[in-house]
Amino acid sequence: MHLLFATSIVPDGALASGYEIANAAIIDALRRAGARVTVIGFSWPGKPVADPENTIVLGAIDVRTESVSPQQKLAWVAKAMLTGLTFASVKLRVVSDADVRAAIERAGPFDGYVLNSVQFAGAFEGLFGDRRSIFVAHNVEHRSAEENAAATGSALQRWLFRREARLLQVMEERLCRAARFVFTLAEEDRAALGVASDDRSAVLPLVTRAEAPTKKGLRHIDCDAALIGTWTWQPNRIGLDWFLTKVVPHLRPDFRIRIAGNMPSGVASTHSGVQFVGRVPDAQAFVRGGAVIPLISTAGSGVQLKTIETFELGLPSVATGRSLRGIGYRPQNCVVTDDPVAFASALEAAAADVRDVDGSAFHRRQVRALDAAIGLGLEKLGAVRHEVAA
Repeated sequence: MHLLFATSIVPDGALASGYEIANAAIIDALRRAGARVTVIGFSWPGKPVADPENTIVLGAIDVRTESVSPQQKLAWVAKAMLTGLTFASVKLRVVSDADVRAAIERAGPFDGYVLNSVQFAGAFEGLFGDRRSIFVAHNVEHRSAEENAAATGSALQRWLFRREARLLQVMEERLCRAARFVFTLAEEDRAALGVASDDRSAVLPLVTRAEAPTKKGLRHIDCDAALIGTWTWQPNRIGLDWFLTKVVPHLRPDFRIRIAGNMPSGVASTHSGVQFVGRVPDAQAFVRGGAVIPLISTAGSGVQLKTIETFELGLPSVATGRSLRGIGYRPQNCVVTDDPVAFASALEAAAADVRDVDGSAFHRRQVRALDAAIGLGLEKLGAVRHEVAA
């Protein structure tokens, strides 16, 4: 079976974000199931493609809103208004439908599409009706847009997020309705997308690495708590704001917190122990340097890849309830609470008595469940080669 995996950004092998980690896990699982997978989408400017022999690149683009000029942002908004597309999808309209159609034809005979999230599928939605498809919903995007609207203090941004939410809800409904099967990354997302039936959808339990991590002996602890993330992504920003304003004030002054990752403007803390360290060369080494990992999601849908990585590494953690969405197993060294005072107290207790566990069993459990779900989806797809069906 040959599948065309249609995505906004093709893998570059760096796995720098949760989106890229999830894509790698899903593509690997499809290939373990025996499918040939060709990826089509855009590349990051200046970054090589991880698997050029099985990738069709439509061009190089940077879709990060925070990295472009105000003029480019306004151009995207204006184009979204004129075309009726979402802000996220209109960024990808740097090539025409004809260009994408020609690129699809270069893939050769294939059996079906895997439409990876709404951005690319929404930008070129009319091109994917000629074959059966699986839709991968990384998040319930319209819910995230609604939460972003509620969290922003800007009237203009609130209006834009609400517009995005309305369009995304209609688009998600169309993609789910057209798909032969839907994959979500969290159980609750199936009902939110209206595909809760086992005949229509399944949850993909993810992993952040191909092989189970091996125990590396005693860790060198550099700080009490370590956080890393793409904080410019609004749902992550909402969780970080909650942590800094609600939890951190209850931590003792000498509690050391290091926060890595691209930081939007306006994020700050008066706590003497908080340090913003920006990008780090080795994300895993960075989190292993924290005595405890705060898992601080309070918004969004889908799964938290940072939670999965923490459990794979066996690191102590304190988590909000939203941080565990999409995960059916919680290790003994994870404390769950949504109360800021209790969260701070649990962080101090975990940092004072560091207890790692073996995360390899969690990783193996996730892989088995992931492969089973992928197998079910491919069975439901029931794809037949295009030239035979024609």
